[in-house]
Amino acid sequence: MPVGIEAWVTQIPPVTRAWLALSVLTSLAVQTQLVTPLQLYFSFKAAFTNMQPWRAFTTFFYFGTISLDFVFHMFFFMRYSRMLEESSFANRKADYFWLLLLSSIMLLALSPLVNLPFLSSPLAFVPIYLWSRRHPSTPISLFGLVTITAPYLPLALVGLAWLLNGTWRAAAGDLLGCAVGHVGWFVRDVWAREMVGGPTVLSEAPEALKRLFGDI
Repeated sequence: MPVGIEAWVTQIPPVTRAWLALSVLTSLAVQTQLVTPLQLYFSFKAAFTNMQPWRAFTTFFYFGTISLDFVFHMFFFMRYSRMLEESSFANRKADYFWLLLLSSIMLLALSPLVNLPFLSSPLAFVPIYLWSRRHPSTPISLFGLVTITAPYLPLALVGLAWLLNGTWRAAAGDLLGCAVGHVGWFVRDVWAREMVGGPTVLSEAPEALKRLFGDI
């Protein structure tokens, strides 16, 4: 029977667990100098002109070296990604993966606007934003100091990230993640439900992906 850290890891839902594991392993690989950030960052020229397509993947898993900012982002992303996957996407692994995949594509397309080499933090804000919109009356305590309602959580975290990094660039990336999260929320909770009256390819994973994840 799993105990300790193993039990905690196995209790994390699968998509969030895989995302967490890849992010930690990527940062550890950089920390131990197995790879360098220069081999992981994304730019259109490096990824597509220079034929290094893995950059479109690794940019979403590098949260920086082990630091306070790394712990900050990993804690909040894992907490709210887990809660979202356990509630809104319970037994719908393919749909949650589809949300993150479409969000990743949007972030790659929009990345030139903010000139960010790594898109891990913006992507992490997508489930945070979506969870906050789906739980509008839930009170959130920030480190036991301030209590806010869930819809204000993304902006509060953007402000904290700005303070931790001391630069607007980190806040710009997180705000981009909030914008993409808003699109994801609108497509699923407004457009598909109220305007179309049912799921669409943008709000629900294709049947082939559901079979791959064992959801059907």
